[in-house]
Amino acid sequence: MKEDTAQDSHRYQEVAAYVAGLAERGTLAAGARAPSLREVSRQQRVSLSTALQAYRLLEDRGVLQARPRSGYYVAAAAGTRPQRPAMSRHAPRAIDVAVSGFVVQLLAHAADPSLVPLGCAVPSAELLATAHLDRFLARAIRMHGPEHNTYTEPRGDARLRQEIARRAMRWGQALAPEDIVITSGCTEAVALALAAVCKPGDTVAVESPTYFGLLHALEALQLKALELPTDAATGIDLPAMEEALNAQPVHACLLASSFNNPLGFAMDEAKKRSILALLARHRIPLIEDDIYGDLHFGPVRPRPFAALDRAGNTLYCSSFSKTVAPGWRLGWLVPGRHMRTVLDRKFAMTLCGASLPQSAFADFLSSGGYDNHLRRMRRAFADGLARMSDVVAEVFPEGTRISQPEGGFVLWVELPRRIKTRELLDAALAQGICFAPGDVFAAGRRYAHCMRLSCGQGWDTRIEQGLRTLGALSCARS
Repeated sequence: MKEDTAQDSHRYQEVAAYVAGLAERGTLAAGARAPSLREVSRQQRVSLSTALQAYRLLEDRGVLQARPRSGYYVAAAAGTRPQRPAMSRHAPRAIDVAVSGFVVQLLAHAADPSLVPLGCAVPSAELLATAHLDRFLARAIRMHGPEHNTYTEPRGDARLRQEIARRAMRWGQALAPEDIVITSGCTEAVALALAAVCKPGDTVAVESPTYFGLLHALEALQLKALELPTDAATGIDLPAMEEALNAQPVHACLLASSFNNPLGFAMDEAKKRSILALLARHRIPLIEDDIYGDLHFGPVRPRPFAALDRAGNTLYCSSFSKTVAPGWRLGWLVPGRHMRTVLDRKFAMTLCGASLPQSAFADFLSSGGYDNHLRRMRRAFADGLARMSDVVAEVFPEGTRISQPEGGFVLWVELPRRIKTRELLDAALAQGICFAPGDVFAAGRRYAHCMRLSCGQGWDTRIEQGLRTLGALSCARS
């Protein structure tokens, strides 16, 4: 038995060396699909488990990349793999936000079905559990329709809040249904949280770049943005954040806890704890946007700030819009000590959410179908982002930098500085392609040479061809 074990160990290393040699000699080019496990097993006369062990070793060494439901591919050599985008620069002072005009135009383009949809961070109908949800909605109408043709309490449907609280237990966030307020998507949750802790003219610290919807909320509430330098791999520059908080009054901090849109990084827990401690010292509340938390590519869902915050200084925001039901507008807010203020404002503005979708969605969550759906979504997005990254590396101008998302479904692309992506967008629209130019992700109109690409619509020949055309348009301006 010991001889067999030693022999198996030797054989998987031999198989790994054989495949690595094919890549080194160029027999398998960067980006090419590696032989399947069955092919390697047959060619090298080893078991499937030995072939898998060899491929996992090559994946750990960076020679191969696994793509869900697609197989293994040869990774780009370290010298040729595009670098991550550069760290953003420190903004010395808070500034007013003015993104609303262009955001409205961009959303109109993103909703146009005639355009190649690289611009809108919304999953396609094919990836969403639309038919499954429809059955739960029809059942709720059939069984309890008259009961739902009324108002809920401002907090929202009690069963839905209970299901959300149960899910939060999985990442160590202890909630009661009474702690949760159902909102119209994550956008309303963020707006209610901001209004609860800030007044017009106050300053809110944000990541840079950050999602333009968050900037839009700041603008609507007449709040200033203090943009913090943010690394595409590790998140906020902590020393720069501390310096900024020491230099000027800051009334709130608005951060994505996992998979920042547009950079896609996952901040480690040690850094999250350091940020929480820093904010606690300055008595600054944290508003957490965790809308992409369920779309992690790693084996474990990252814990949000709220699950690590023992001081209760975090207002937690999320929704189901990026995972299963964007059109249902089901989000939620955990406002902590600010509950009364939040409920007063929600009652004044919207009274409550729609009763019927909340009840149907509670049934959906209790059925267990959400987790199976999430696994399919994560596989599809991981595969789509890998394919998108490969094409960008192949056809975009030399010097292009690409983010390496650990979750979500958007890619941040930094082009050579001479390329202005607002001008590039005009040319792309003329070719039937939409994307999001970089300057809309900053209050200070930075990132004029960057863009955000979405693979929310999945990967097909139309997406690939649109991306290749966009790459050619970019090269023509480089």
